[in-house]
Amino acid sequence: MGEKIIGIDLGTTNSVVSVVVGGEPVVIQNQEGNRITPSVVSWTKEKEILVGEPAKRRAILDPQNTVYESKRFIGRKYEEVKDIANKVSYKVVPDEKGDAAFDIPNAGKLVRPEEVGAHILRKLKEAAEQYLGEEVKKAVITVPAYFNERQRQATKMAGKLAGLEVVRVLNEPTAAALAYGLDKKKEAKILVYDFGGGTFDVSILEGGDGVIEVKATAGDAFLGGANIDERIMEWLIEEFKKETGIDLRQDRTALQRLKEAAEQAKKELSFKMETEISLPFITIDPETKQPLHLQKKLTRARLEQMIEDIVDRTIEIVKRALADAKLKPEDIDDIVLVGGSTRIPLVQKKIKEFFGKEPHKGVNPDEVVAVGAAIQGSILSGEKKDVLLIDVTPLSLGIETMGGAMTVLIPRNTPIPVRKCETFTTVRDYQTEVEIKVYQGESPIAKENKFLGSFILSGIPPAPRGVPQIEVCFDIDADGILHVTAKDKATGKSQSITIQPSSGLTEEEVQKMLEEYEKHKEEYERKKKLVELKNQLDQLVYPIEKLLREAADKFTPEEQKELQQLVAESRKVIDEATEPEEVEKQIQKVQQIASKYSEKLYKLAQEEKKDNEDKKDNKGDDAIDAKPVD
Repeated sequence: MGEKIIGIDLGTTNSVVSVVVGGEPVVIQNQEGNRITPSVVSWTKEKEILVGEPAKRRAILDPQNTVYESKRFIGRKYEEVKDIANKVSYKVVPDEKGDAAFDIPNAGKLVRPEEVGAHILRKLKEAAEQYLGEEVKKAVITVPAYFNERQRQATKMAGKLAGLEVVRVLNEPTAAALAYGLDKKKEAKILVYDFGGGTFDVSILEGGDGVIEVKATAGDAFLGGANIDERIMEWLIEEFKKETGIDLRQDRTALQRLKEAAEQAKKELSFKMETEISLPFITIDPETKQPLHLQKKLTRARLEQMIEDIVDRTIEIVKRALADAKLKPEDIDDIVLVGGSTRIPLVQKKIKEFFGKEPHKGVNPDEVVAVGAAIQGSILSGEKKDVLLIDVTPLSLGIETMGGAMTVLIPRNTPIPVRKCETFTTVRDYQTEVEIKVYQGESPIAKENKFLGSFILSGIPPAPRGVPQIEVCFDIDADGILHVTAKDKATGKSQSITIQPSSGLTEEEVQKMLEEYEKHKEEYERKKKLVELKNQLDQLVYPIEKLLREAADKFTPEEQKELQQLVAESRKVIDEATEPEEVEKQIQKVQQIASKYSEKLYKLAQEEKKDNEDKKDNKGDDAIDAKPVD
């Protein structure tokens, strides 16, 4: 049996560590005797670094030197998180690469989110070592299903900084399905509704007899319990401003106290109908120099009004995942709740209304992800051999082809690891190279998607367009990293690219793309049809154009005039038409006229083919595109 691999849920608000002992997962208590560790790190004047509960206690006393919710910034550019940076009580700044970092006075340097993550992971690693009585070197760390490649790599880096080899970055909903025991069921479909502190994720999984397969995943990386806390904070700030004229947003200490009070009120209203928020000495009146106190009653009904739109957004994402999995709410056997925000009565009520059944209550929403990570750890260490886990890729991947179209090789929600190959050809005669441009997204127009990278395949033997056979392969490994290869079948020459983390998508872009896709679905279908029809027209008109150029003397002056006019009209339609109907009309016209000359065109094409075979080497201009072979 291999060495122990621990499972860690590195959460936005709290983190948990678990390990499988004697075939059963155990949630390990931390140094303070708690099963849950706040994801908070604080630096003291004496250069001591506090983690977890001791750090959380210092948040109000020293807000500028205490970092919480660092997961919202990990693997992100500063520009992406500017809005949420203003809502925390410590200072978020761009580092020299433009990444989000924290300016911590007591640390005497810029601290990166990976370092904050590493301090939390190290504390959990030490707690596990204490519990097991042996050194721990390997871990499975979970991430939201919608984390992009950059965020996954940054999470791995945090593990490395903590002295851990991260053997797998596992999607949180998939971990929850493992903990729920989906692999032991008889063919069940479950929906994991993961409403954490910083992110919302939903995944639909199917399993039974040792196999767990992810059918669809969707999410929003800017939607979490922190948004609910912010709503309560905003309400308190506005109420206080109405009463006193003072805006507490400028006071970092007051903000931190408001955040804690908001979080506490949210928790209390999960089991009480109203709560009293009392913050004595919240600030000083600038005129009278008298201390001011904040005291407010908040009812559950008022809170539900404040946050209903947030909860409704989660249900919209659930609908999208169901549509992707081609399922209806009644097809789901069980709804597994993950994350502290699922304890909110309104959340449970909306889920019950939507699915027509109560969510499953058999797993602890705070611990389920870490338990699943520990089970995955035991599978990887060889301790548990009876489970096969199949995850999915969240967005479609493809290349740009003729007319700027996006040709998808791997559609979104395809199980990974996966390898898909397709054969393409050249778009110009005697082309000796093609550029392969890789995109990720849902639009049929390549440039409307996220560009991931490109490379050139050269050394293609010169031949008429449509003759070369270029095989393009997309390969996604178990960690979700993409490798693209292009190979000329005639020469065996190949070129490849591995999509680097820095070129991964941001969550905001993923979200935006999917929303855009849903909003403009019909328009996208029309654009796709337009591109396809223009390609079809080009296929019809190209041989006529070529014969007019190279064998005009074979036609009478009247024939030449009619065909030249037809080519000019068709080229204008290809360049300017905005509606599929215009192109269809021109295609019919070309087909009608071409049929008059079919015998002559066929004879000329045969002669030209013979000439081509006699040509040895005639280099064409560089290609920038590729076209699928029919």
